[in-house]
Amino acid sequence: MIQDHYVIRVAIAGTGRMGQAIAASLEQQEDRELAGLWGRGDDLDALVASSDVVIDFSLPAGTRQVLDSVVRQGKPLVCGVSGLDDDLMDHLDRAASTVPVVYDRNMSLGVAVLERSVREAAASLGIDFSVAISEVHHIHKKDAPSGTALKLGEAVAAARGEEGTGSVEFSSERRGEVPGDHDVVMSSPTERLSFAHSVTTRQVFADGAIRAARWVVRQHRGRYTMGDVLFEN
Repeated sequence: MIQDHYVIRVAIAGTGRMGQAIAASLEQQEDRELAGLWGRGDDLDALVASSDVVIDFSLPAGTRQVLDSVVRQGKPLVCGVSGLDDDLMDHLDRAASTVPVVYDRNMSLGVAVLERSVREAAASLGIDFSVAISEVHHIHKKDAPSGTALKLGEAVAAARGEEGTGSVEFSSERRGEVPGDHDVVMSSPTERLSFAHSVTTRQVFADGAIRAARWVVRQHRGRYTMGDVLFEN
């Protein structure tokens, strides 16, 4: 594990918009610096070896390679890639048995607070309240409901003793360039409780990933979430 005063070298897997946003943010950091970005055809092992932590915002196919590399090199990982299938999630869990891994479908700090809030509300209100989650994203996003909506639904269901997303209802909309809006509404015949989170720029995901990178280098092996980053000492 790394001491707090150490300058952390961060490798980024993925050269798309999120990778570029994280790289730009690192240029403004005093205690974190960019080790490099990995794209198709680049030497991943060499980049991982030169870093203290890896942030993965590539694609599921790339995530498999990243998981193998961080295990070989013994480096912590922050992974924000959505759409991982069961096989890749098992692969991620195996990697987390060797190195510390922060995996979350949404790196926003605000969403971590939202998840905790809806879990506590669902546990208190119980099944007498129906729960509906709506989400809006840009037209380029293919999966629906979003990973974040499913994550919130799972938190509600778990708090109420249900499997998966339980009885939570979902609605999705794709329009414009909306980075991501999520609304959770809990209703009874006599009252309604609403939670909302809106993203105005994808920079929030970059900021959350960088904060997670600073946190995970001080952890032991295991799988963590942004809730752990935000709420665990």
